Amino acid sequence: MKKQIPALAALAESIGDPQVRNRGTIGGSIANNDPAADYPAGLLGLGATIKTDRREIAADAFFTGMFETALEDDEIVTSVSIPVPKKASYAKFPNPASRYAIVGVMVAQGPAGTRVAVTGAGPGVFRVAEMEKALESNFSANAIEGISVPASGLNADMHASADYRAHLVGVMARRAVTAAS
Repeated sequence: MKKQIPALAALAESIGDPQVRNRGTIGGSIANNDPAADYPAGLLGLGATIKTDRREIAADAFFTGMFETALEDDEIVTSVSIPVPKKASYAKFPNPASRYAIVGVMVAQGPAGTRVAVTGAGPGVFRVAEMEKALESNFSANAIEGISVPASGLNADMHASADYRAHLVGVMARRAVTAAS
């Protein structure tokens, strides 16, 4: 994975602490779909397909809400298929205690198109279509300068207000694009 998709390997290295990284699984993380978890943004941003014991589900259809997925009650994740992007990067503003994303952004350009996926900012992982459209013609941080995500509906807690998270989406997206370029 590190050779083919270094952005996903870097994302994995930023998760929790060594105990969590060595015991947790991608399948467990995405099945839980914590709104601040890193793997959902990574898989959504890369255009992955989640394979279960009975079907295949595109990442766009898999993550349905806060702690909710398209999985049936007795269905389990068996593997994940990820198209190798031409370029990709993940930038995260972590909570200093838990290392969960206050805001994390995966940007990718490849077989699944140009994609921008955000975690931590809202009640679930989501894509930013306006940024994706701008990056399709000009994959540079300048292309998304000035594009913002509305604060309404974003998370607000003791760690960051909704306005601050909205601001961080732009900052982390520009950092991820710069790193991917």
